[in-house]
Parts: sequence; C-alpha cells; structure tokens
Amino acid sequence: MAATRAAPERPSVQELPAAERPRERLAARGAAGLSSAELIGLLWAAGARGSSISAVAEGALAACDGVTGLAAASPRELQRVPGVGPARAAQLTAAFELGRRAVTDWPAGRWTIRGPRDLATRLLADLGHLPREELRVVLLDTRNGVLAMPTVYRGNVSAALVRIAELFGDAVRLYASRLILVHNHPTGDPTPSADDLHLTAEAVAAGRLLDIAVLDHLVIGHGTWVSLRDRGVAFERS
Repeated sequence: MAATRAAPERPSVQELPAAERPRERLAARGAAGLSSAELIGLLWAAGARGSSISAVAEGALAACDGVTGLAAASPRELQRVPGVGPARAAQLTAAFELGRRAVTDWPAGRWTIRGPRDLATRLLADLGHLPREELRVVLLDTRNGVLAMPTVYRGNVSAALVRIAELFGDAVRLYASRLILVHNHPTGDPTPSADDLHLTAEAVAAGRLLDIAVLDHLVIGHGTWVSLRDRGVAFERS
C-alpha cells in the first residue's frame, strides 16, 4: 500500500518575502490592493502563527459564499467555520458592523436629499442584507433636509399589516413636511410587489389629508434598489 503523501505546507507569514506579506502590501498598496482573504487574515493576525490564518480566512469565504455571506452571518454561524472561534467571530462581526456604520452614518450637518440615489446608496449596506423586511420613514423638512429616519415596522411590509397611522406618527411629532418610505426585500430582488404599490397608494392618500407630502418609496435589494417614483408611480411633487 502506497504511503499517503502529506499536503505541502504553506509558508508562514514570517517566511514570505517582505513584499508578499499582507501588512507590508497594505502599507504599499492600500487596503484595496489586498484580497478579501488577506484583509480578513490581517484582522485575525494578532497572536496567530504560521499559515493557518490565511487558510481559515479562505475557508470562511468559501463556507459563506464570499464577503456578502460573511457580512450577513451571525457570530454563531461564523463559529461553525473550522478555525473560527468566538474571538474571531466577534472581530469579524464588529468589522462588518463598522463598515455598515461608515456607509450609513449621518453627516455632521443637516443631510439634504437631492434625489433617490442619495438615500439608496446610503442604505444599501444597512438594509440590503437584513433577514426580514424592515420599513423606515425618512422625515424631511421643506428643503429636503433629513430630520430623522425611524424604523416603523419589522415583518411582512404590506398595507394589510402596516398601520398607516404609524407611518405618520413621528412626522407629525417632528413637524416634518415631507417623507420618503424605504423598505427592503430579503430575497434580494427589489422589484415592487402588489403589496408595495398598495401601501404606497394608501400612504400618499393619507399624506394629502395630513398635508405631509409622500415623495417616494424605495425598495432595497442586494446591492440594488428601485424608486417607485422613477417607475411612474404618482407621488407629491418635491
């Protein structure tokens, strides 16, 4: 019986040429010049020895179908990946959360929305990969400056389940003159459903009674979004 050949060992980080070490490459090329596995390896590098970090990082990416899957995974799910314990799972979860906050953080001054893209690009990372639907109301002043963005409902977003009064409660309290509805589709496909159109029509009608203009309704998917206003749905003028 032939002896089983052992898989060749990868060189440890310390054994790599300086130009190939992730930390040195980060300094020379910037973070964009590193692969996802290298970035994760840098995050986990403290206290690690040998080549296991890069192998674990590549294994985590494969197990979760890439960076998008890793970002959506819970700490418990991450710990199912070989080599990822509680500490590494917590580090990765914290890193992705910081990334989401960097995208969605409010500017120092009043944030003004000039078009649906201003809002959608800021919310893609936050809403795009939630496991269930979430409905937010972006409250605006007369110049489209954002006053607040409360979450008013979690679950199946439809006119049958969402109370229209809940959409306008904070708007009335904060004297908002305009608002935009935003919700996500966990399937990743932002195509508006019949329920989305029905809810929008009821919100626009209620807004007219309250003298609060409903300007748009955005549906967020995985890396993509749809503006119902751009799709031809009738809203109040901005």
